[in-house]
Amino acid sequence: MTDTPEKGPGIGDALRDEMTGRGVDWRTLVLVPALAVFSALVIGGVIILATGSSVGNVLDAFGALGRGSVGSLRALSETFTAAAPLILAGLAVGIGFQAGLFNIGGEGQIVVGGLSAVAVGVSFEGLWAPLHVVLALGGGVLAGAIWGGFPGWLRAQTGAHEVITTIMLNAIAIRLADFLLKTTFFQKEGSANPVSKDVLESARLPRLLTFIDPRLRIHLGIFVALAAAWFAYWLLFKTSIGFEFRAVGANPHAAEYAGVKVKRTYFLVMAVAGAMAGLGGANQVLGVLGRATPGFSANIGFDAIAMALLGRSHPFGIVAAGILFGGLRAGGQQMQVSADVGIDIISVIQALIIVFIAAPALIRAIYRVKAGGESQQITQGWAT
Repeated sequence: MTDTPEKGPGIGDALRDEMTGRGVDWRTLVLVPALAVFSALVIGGVIILATGSSVGNVLDAFGALGRGSVGSLRALSETFTAAAPLILAGLAVGIGFQAGLFNIGGEGQIVVGGLSAVAVGVSFEGLWAPLHVVLALGGGVLAGAIWGGFPGWLRAQTGAHEVITTIMLNAIAIRLADFLLKTTFFQKEGSANPVSKDVLESARLPRLLTFIDPRLRIHLGIFVALAAAWFAYWLLFKTSIGFEFRAVGANPHAAEYAGVKVKRTYFLVMAVAGAMAGLGGANQVLGVLGRATPGFSANIGFDAIAMALLGRSHPFGIVAAGILFGGLRAGGQQMQVSADVGIDIISVIQALIIVFIAAPALIRAIYRVKAGGESQQITQGWAT
């Protein structure tokens, strides 16, 4: 029996390290993301200037962005309201990254989770409110876990890549929602549009600060998201199951040799990830919208990829990224009203952040940041 030479770290290994923060120093974990955000804001300002605005208008625009995100209690309320589903969806992607899987199906998992939460939320009239809320959230978690676990099972049993299967399931979920919202069970009485019935008051996530100002929309969902992030941290870094997740992400062949059931792990990872995204969908319909409509997911499942990248797939990093993007969403509305700058610039800034995060070597070159011992340039896709 001949020994097989041990394979050295490749580009795929370096990419996983970038995604998860494994084996990298503070420059990569903190400084590079911060510089990526700063660079995106600077280029966003240049784009605003290119549209004919003055430097003063650019400063006014970013001042409005700050006021709209953190400048008042109402601004903070909007920021955290927008951040809650982003955090949960980001966890869905980040947990997958930790195990070497690319869960790009967050959008579909959010849709089915939200629909399931609505199904529970419009039923059981007269049920005790705390129990109704828990059941509705549980419905979203269960639906998301099933929708996410299925591509994990396919990966384990057939080798079908989760990127392909989750993208297909996104489309299926969206079209399934269009169909279900026109059925008698879901569709609002007297409406010809695909709009669901309103969720019963007993199933809605209670707002937290209405005693101060009835306009404050922040609700219990932000604490649900923070609790989910803590759970993800505990699961990944404090349990044997989480160790197996990360071991498979580091090297599935070595993990299998050590006794880890890799196929079972693929299924479990995707199920947990789907549960997080499903909880994000439930958060949307129970906390903000009160019903389901086509497009209620608002592309949060795709923004989740940015959350995971910016947060280096660490649950607490994803929380920070979610709050940042929530602030951009909330502040963008104020910027549009106060500075007469189109809210589309926020999408541009978010896209630029993703570009810079996905190309850390560019940030290091621009700002002369030392790589801290990392020698691999990340230029290729996910390699498992």
